[in-house]
Amino acid sequence: MKIGGAFSLLPVVGFVSFVEKGGAHTMGERRIDNLLEEIHESRGNLFPIIARLREIVLASGHEIKEEVKYGGIVFSSQKIFCGVYSYKAHVTLEFDRGASLLDPHGVLEGNGKYQRNIKFLKISEIEEKRVAEYVEMARQAADT
Repeated sequence: MKIGGAFSLLPVVGFVSFVEKGGAHTMGERRIDNLLEEIHESRGNLFPIIARLREIVLASGHEIKEEVKYGGIVFSSQKIFCGVYSYKAHVTLEFDRGASLLDPHGVLEGNGKYQRNIKFLKISEIEEKRVAEYVEMARQAADT
């Protein structure tokens, strides 16, 4: 099944392509659909993680924009605040200014000057690591 086609691969996580909503695809939307399709075909076990993370980020505020950049999907409000990246055996949710975020649950990884990430091997880790809280903090920081 094509992701951008007439059927949604994961209706339970709310993935609906722009075409399914009755609109015409922009180049950016096609790039997102193409990347998601490639991930689904080559690393299908990671696709549910990516779809759920994407859903959480898009629900974090009004007018969240997404685009394919740096090999993943980056999300912005007033500025870029996070990105979802798929690797061979895991997915990361990377925060552009993650070093400045509070880490009340001790899940942020990395020691660079700015960026921090949360690593996922299975979908259940999304709720365990309280991703929505971190996404909200990062989005609010980007909007100030």
